[in-house]
Amino acid sequence: MMTSDKKKTDFRDDILALLVERGPLKTICPSEVLPIELKKDQKLMELVRKSAIRLADENIIEITQAGKAVDPHCFKGPIRLKIK
Repeated sequence: MMTSDKKKTDFRDDILALLVERGPLKTICPSEVLPIELKKDQKLMELVRKSAIRLADENIIEITQAGKAVDPHCFKGPIRLKIK
């Protein structure tokens, strides 16, 4: 999990570390990447989501809704992340 550094812009390593820690076939919520005190920071959450989109574009993770993979560029609402 990341530290409270608000200057961070790339969360790819944080996402992958959480997914590896969680284990195969498990998912994480993007908000789990941020510490509790930063979870409500919309700008940081958007950066986490953009990092997830880049990982999905590289075919490293899947972005899912209701357990099904979604297009990383055409989703709305809550998502989960899963390692491929």
